[in-house]
Amino acid sequence: MLVATPLAVVAVATGFAAQTLAPQSYGSVQGELLDTLMAVPPPALDTDADADQLRSLEARRMDPLPTPEAPSLGLAEPAAAAPLDLEIRVALLRAGADPSLSARGPWQLLSRDGALLQQGGAGERVRLSGALQAVPEAWFQTSGEALLVNGQPYAGRIRLIQQQGRLRLVNHLPLETYITSVVGAEMPSSWSPEALRAQAVAARSYALAHMARPADRHWHLGDTTRWQAYRGMASVSEPTRQAAASTAGLILSYQGAIVESLYAANRQISLEAHGHLGASMSQHGAQDLAKQGYRYNQILGHYYQGASLARLKAGAG
Repeated sequence: MLVATPLAVVAVATGFAAQTLAPQSYGSVQGELLDTLMAVPPPALDTDADADQLRSLEARRMDPLPTPEAPSLGLAEPAAAAPLDLEIRVALLRAGADPSLSARGPWQLLSRDGALLQQGGAGERVRLSGALQAVPEAWFQTSGEALLVNGQPYAGRIRLIQQQGRLRLVNHLPLETYITSVVGAEMPSSWSPEALRAQAVAARSYALAHMARPADRHWHLGDTTRWQAYRGMASVSEPTRQAAASTAGLILSYQGAIVESLYAANRQISLEAHGHLGASMSQHGAQDLAKQGYRYNQILGHYYQGASLARLKAGAG
């Protein structure tokens, strides 16, 4: 569960004077919100170009319902839009200094220019010693079901980088695939579908905030609770897939900026970790509200008062 206090891209007005903060936002996402993140041709140089591409993009946003009953009625839902193919880059910080790499199918280790460095079959390990001696980075990919890092399955591709004297693994994968994993890592998949859907929107908004303001030039955010928990395919299940798919493209916005939607396990941790930043969702509280019959947008309206729902959509250009 997220208990650390990352910097906010935008603070949400909570409806309580003591917690209301002036909005702060990363420069590239001020004003009109995202329309889409442009597809980044692999392999990308760094995350700076990604953030720059957000400057002229928009999103369809619907403001909170302007009635006294708004918290119970929930945030208005924008119209459906075609799904987007966005890529997120997650540093696998939990992998350790000497990870074991293999795959559930044939795999290749390629240089940045596409030259074959190594290849192997299902279960066969990558020979990391000397793998990056001739090249500064490499790409690990498979035609099989998943890549394996220390035996744990991951979707997408993995970039191997020598960074600050150590090997860094960066998982490049579709944003929505990432969200299905985060939902399962942050909440039990047995919880109410509406709580899982609220978690999916919060996780997506948090991820987009860090795609706009990356933690590093090579990766957007890490896989630990310093950011939000990510466990690859190990935490994916049918309920988490449904939660992501049914809220595809939905994020939280405030005055035209992306909300870094903070959350924590319960109200006490939320107040201790994020109280000075403004709104924060209690995950156990979200489950309790869901059991009372609240829909996901009502749960989000309860915790992120003053925010609105926005749906990312493909632009005309």
